[in-house]
Order: sequence, then structure tokens, then C-alpha cells
Amino acid sequence: MVDPRKGDIEDDASSTKQRSLFAIAGSLLAEISPIKLIFAWILLMGLPGLVLGLIPFFLSIWIGNVSRQAAELYSGLVPAALLVILGLIAWYGGRPLFRMIESSFWSLNSIMVQPGYALCRETLRHLIEHRLLRRIDAKPATVASARAMTAAIAGLTVCILAIGVAALVWPATHWTGTLADLAAPRRVVILALANATVLLCAYLAIAALVWGIADATMAQPRSFTDFRPVPAGAPRWRVAHLSDVHCVGDRYGFRIESGRVGPRGNDKFTATLERLRAVHAANPLDAILITGDMTDAGISTEWAAFLDALEPFAELIPLVTVLPGNHDVNVVDRNNPARMDLPMSPNKRLRQLRTLSGMEALQGDRYRVIDRGQRRLGETFHAVMNGQREAIEAFANRASRRAGRPVAELWTGVFPMVQPPARPDGLGIIVLNSNAETHFSFTNALGMVSLEQARAMDAIVEEYPEASWLIALHHHVVEYPQPAKALSERIGTALINGTWFVRHIARFAGRAVILHGHRHVDWIGESGGLPIISAPSPVMEGTNARDSYFHIHTLHVDGRKLALARPETIVVPAPERKSAATPTQG
Repeated sequence: MVDPRKGDIEDDASSTKQRSLFAIAGSLLAEISPIKLIFAWILLMGLPGLVLGLIPFFLSIWIGNVSRQAAELYSGLVPAALLVILGLIAWYGGRPLFRMIESSFWSLNSIMVQPGYALCRETLRHLIEHRLLRRIDAKPATVASARAMTAAIAGLTVCILAIGVAALVWPATHWTGTLADLAAPRRVVILALANATVLLCAYLAIAALVWGIADATMAQPRSFTDFRPVPAGAPRWRVAHLSDVHCVGDRYGFRIESGRVGPRGNDKFTATLERLRAVHAANPLDAILITGDMTDAGISTEWAAFLDALEPFAELIPLVTVLPGNHDVNVVDRNNPARMDLPMSPNKRLRQLRTLSGMEALQGDRYRVIDRGQRRLGETFHAVMNGQREAIEAFANRASRRAGRPVAELWTGVFPMVQPPARPDGLGIIVLNSNAETHFSFTNALGMVSLEQARAMDAIVEEYPEASWLIALHHHVVEYPQPAKALSERIGTALINGTWFVRHIARFAGRAVILHGHRHVDWIGESGGLPIISAPSPVMEGTNARDSYFHIHTLHVDGRKLALARPETIVVPAPERKSAATPTQG
């Protein structure tokens, strides 16, 4: 009566294709652990805020002591000795202290400041595009102008709100202190949090205004039309672009996102690989790029299923490049979106290790990691992973806290990884990690590209001045120039600093193409002359009874500029129809 192979309502519990994010959020309230939530808030926001707010307080105490000891220097040896001790503390403790301050500031920036501005900007844009421009069937130029205007309004709005909050909190601040003040720690904590609030609001007021102006004046995204045919005999690169295959760990498993309206098992991914094999045999490919979400929840059985699916296609494996998606590293529990990972939990590191191990198995010898000290390409990804083998195995087998730090540094240190061009004027691939450091399944889809990755990428592009580049990441870098279905879709899956990232790499226009996945939207656009390719999912859209497709992009150099030919669409036959058409034996 109830066919377990077809699933039931439980398989739709977290499906964003059948329930809105706000509806899912409502159901989370009864499931979420208040103790974990409070503890996570303290670790992620409370402690960084406390550190930031205490800095001026303790700095004034230190300066006061140094000044007093310097004034008493000639009155005896003890003050002189104390002055030397204070100097040594500043010398040896200054750098770690600065790192702690910097880490606290950027932690709060990524959790509160940039998301606040992005939320305001995208909310305004959604209201205007969805409620007004869609009704009057506005032209693309009108939509672009409206987007620019709303960015400026958002920046000004956030600036005014930040100034208002800072003005309200200012009376509670205290910027100088003495050692005697430390006798009342509760008061010091309150003062520190007030100081941090004012500092963050001051930064937000200035930054939001700058971001708003920058977003308003940047080239707004539009659909790409400048496709150029490949000249006869010219070098070309054929790249198959896949994304979001969401492998599951069992034969009849459904995906978190689609539930029962999506595919079961991994038959659609296998069918996609079969089509790739046929295409490659007829007209060889140069690269197969899977821009994230190889798995549905980053668990071991899903990675095993993904690698097992690839194993029979030995001729394709040397071409495959994969990169981390939010489903690979940020889904805490596929069955319970209310579950949280505390920042010190080993679970997130384990998901990162599985991702790195899968990437190393496929592309470890082809990709190299950037030596940030020398600002050039360093060792192969395989060599870097092999150098941490002992720590990786210790953490994977025992969740050893001693191995936790090397693993964390490994994750942040290997990105961006680079497949260098075969010749100085060839085509290279830069792989970025665009996943935000979230600890909650409900916010797993948010993204952010770190400044460190952007700077490292700059160094490599400078190292190969004649080369062209594919810049690959998971999250969409700009909101598509079309109304989103829902506001929650727009703000819940955003690359928080996407517009900054596009402005940052605009200097590579003519030498680079951005490729991403994430929202399964089939779109080719550009911003400021920089082509942006968004991949559809050959797996996620529809059940196993529905055909899917992916694109092959042909790139070539036209007048010293990287150009795109019109994409070739490859249809993947529905696995269920294919199996039904195959006669049974016997």
C-alpha cells in the first residue's frame, strides 16, 4: 500500500522545492536546542565582541602603566625592571594579540556586518523587482538602473541605522580604565560589549556607504550575447560544466532539497557520465568541471557513492575537477535542519576532510597550492595532503584535538588551488572555496570568498601574464537579472560579498571566465565584460522519469581576448524511461 521505494512525507521535511525557507524555519523552533544556540552565540559573537571591546580598555591600562614606570625610571631599579617586563610583553605578545583582534573583527564582520548590508540590499531589490518591475514588464536596462539605485539606498539606510544604534549605545561605553576597574568583571564585560557595538556600528556605517556606492556604480549583470565562433585552426578548449549532482548514499535515497519531486538514487548521475563518455569519444573534452555539491550532505557513504560512480569511467577521471559546495561541508544533519554544530565540534572538520580527500583522489597531482609567502605556485595538492597524512588520519579516526589545528589550517591553506596552464598562453583553472563558516543546517547555503583567497588568486594571475583562466566556485557571484521566486531564496543562498568579489576580479576581464553552480539556474551573463556561467544541475531538476541536460562550453582566444562560443547542450535521457525501454532477459 505504501511503496517505500517512492518515499513518504518524511522525505520532504527539508525540501525547499516544496516548502519555503520561512516555513521550514517555523518548524525549527520546536526542534532547536536553546542551550546549543546560546553557547554558539557566545562563541561566535559574544567572545569576539568581548575581545574587540576590551582592546581600548586594556590598551589604556597598559599605556598608563608604561607611562608611570617611565616617569619613575630614575627612582630605582624596580620601576626600570617593570618597564622592561612590560616591553617584553608587548614585543612577544603583541603579534598574537593583534591576530586575536583581527580574527575577532573579521569574525564579526562575516557574521553580522556584511550579511546586514546584503540583507538590506537584496530585500529592497526583491521588493522593487518583484512587486513593481515585474508587473510593468520592465526592460533589462530599467531593471539594471533599479538595482543600482536600490544598492545606493541600501547603503544609505544601513549607514543611518548604524549611526543611530551607535548613538544609543555610546553613553554605556568606556574607553579608558585602570587596574582597579578589573575588580568589577561584570561591569567590564558590559562596557566591553558596548564598546564593541559602537566600533562595529562605526565600521558598518562607513562600509555600508562605501559598498552601496560601489554596488551602484559597478556594471550591473546582464545576459551574455557576445558569443564568437571559433576560427578555423585556432586553439580551443572544450569544457563540460556540471554542478550540484548531490549523490546520495543509498539506492532509493531522496535529496534534502527536492524530496520526492526530485530524483531517487544516483541513476541520473550515472546517465550523465555515460553521456559524457559518448561526447568525449566523439569530440574530446579538455576538462570536466563539477562546481560543487558532489554529495547531498557530505557524509562518507555519499562520497563513496560519488567516487564509485566515477570509477567505471577511467577515461573521464583525468579531466574531472571538483570543488566544495555547501552541501559537501555545511549540512550538519540531513534529517534535522534544526541541529547545530558548535564551533569546536569535529563534525565540520570531518566533512571538510572528506571533501579534501575526494578532491585529492581525483585531482591531487594536477593541482598545485599557492605559496602565499612567496606569492607563487607551490607544491602539488597531493604533496600538501600527504605532508599532513598523520594528522588527517588521527583526526579522521579519533577526532584528535591535537590534529584539529593542522586540519583547520589545511582547509584554509589549500584554497585557491590551481591547475596551471600547459603553456604560457594556455588556459588554467583556479578553484575557490566559497562556503561561509556556518554551523547550522538552516544557514548552510550562505557563501563568502575570503580576502586571502582573492589576494592569492591575484598573485597567480600576475605570475602567468599571458594565460587565460577559468575561475570556479560554487556560489553565484551576482543575483541573476531576473526576479527570484521568493525573498528567502534570494537571501538564504547568497554569496554575501559577491558584488565585492566581482568588482575585485573585474581587472581580469578578457582573460577570465567565472563558472559556478549552487542555484541550478541555467544562465550565461556578464558584468563589466567578465563572463559568468551558471550551470544547471543534470540531476536535481525533476524525477528519474524526466530528461535533464548540461552544457559544453568552447573557449578560445580571439584578438588576445578569451572568448566564448555558443554552448553545446547535451541532453541526458531519463533513467527510468531508458530502463523501461530495455527488454528484460529470459
